[in-house]
Amino acid sequence: MEIKRDKYLKQLIDYQWDGQVKVITGIRRCGKSYLLRTLFKNYLLESGVREEHILSFELDLAKDIRFRNPLELSDHVRNHVDGKPDNYYLFIDEIQMSDEVANPYNPTGKPITFYDALNDLKSLSNLDVYVTGSNSKMLSKDILSEFRGRSDEIRVHPFSFAEFYSAVGGDKNEAFDTYAFYGGMPLVLSRPTDTAKMNYLQSLFSEVFIKDIVERKKIERQDILEQIIDLLCSSIGSLTNPGKITNTMKSKNQMSMSPNTVKAYIDHLKDAFLFAESKRYDVRGKSYFDFPNKYYCEDIGLRNARIGFRQQEMTHIMENILYNELIIRGYAVDVGIVFSREQNKNGNSVRVSREIDFIATLGNRKVYIQSAYAMPTEEKLASEIIPFSLTGDSFPKIVVRKDISKRWYDDNGILNIGLIDFLLDESVI
Repeated sequence: MEIKRDKYLKQLIDYQWDGQVKVITGIRRCGKSYLLRTLFKNYLLESGVREEHILSFELDLAKDIRFRNPLELSDHVRNHVDGKPDNYYLFIDEIQMSDEVANPYNPTGKPITFYDALNDLKSLSNLDVYVTGSNSKMLSKDILSEFRGRSDEIRVHPFSFAEFYSAVGGDKNEAFDTYAFYGGMPLVLSRPTDTAKMNYLQSLFSEVFIKDIVERKKIERQDILEQIIDLLCSSIGSLTNPGKITNTMKSKNQMSMSPNTVKAYIDHLKDAFLFAESKRYDVRGKSYFDFPNKYYCEDIGLRNARIGFRQQEMTHIMENILYNELIIRGYAVDVGIVFSREQNKNGNSVRVSREIDFIATLGNRKVYIQSAYAMPTEEKLASEIIPFSLTGDSFPKIVVRKDISKRWYDDNGILNIGLIDFLLDESVI
């Protein structure tokens, strides 16, 4: 089974020969290597590139172990490419496996790293360089900062629902129920049974992600890290902050730590692409709040696995899936806050804040989105759209709902659309 992943493939195609190192980043096991070494390579071969002009190294395998030495890698590639009339492509998979070696001209000086090798190789005008890597020894912000504007990032995510459905087909509602339970990590599709799927997702946390972060960041309190993961998974889409998480852990688990430690651990989880943070934005005041914020898991199946496939509240699962979909489509996503003066039960005028689930921004485009699992009454619908009337602007406004299948506009121009319809139609926004 092959899922094309055309969005990411197009980025690689568009970035060809732009003089930059192409850095493919994303959570581990989301398909970065397959994108580069299968999909993009096949595209090049079909475009007439000769296979011997694609130099490929897999630094996690024994066959390429000597090329973990950046000087060996640089020398080998230069010998094949430098001074030749033809163009070449260089693929380096799992580049974080590269070693640091002593500078042969200054053994006590700064060691040679793969950054030096890549910066050297990118100077060759007939070589186009592509790398992948995301484990505990290299996260994307490290390599991007090292190249200081001399690289392009292609951020890869687990399957969107549209990608997932293109593989499984069949009834859309049944496919969505499966996706909302197991998520979009590519290898889930190849697991033959429900038990195998669950075990695979649970092992990713315990055997891959947590070990990576502990090793890379030299985490001394893995128990605290795991408790933070559990709390974030249990409260996706809820407002929280390090202080609140600290207090919860102290009261429930008698764990002693500072909010600064909790914040640092959350930052590690964000760096590893496991969670994303959505900040609150004052729509009319045009400013961000420092806290609290919302956190969403990169893949809903991973979130479900971490909490033992319990807490299947579709309201929060739907919100997480929508957040991820907007990020995949390239939008920056904030939580919108609008204020109004309203009367309380005593008849007094009070300042009330109302929330818009998502403000999705891409360039000069902006759209407001409410996520609503079901709105059985007119009162419920009215309460959901009140924040839209308080924005003071005319940007598009959408209510994404699980309880309808046909899209329609109300008298205020607000689009009501079914969740599956929204996920399968990227032209909606």
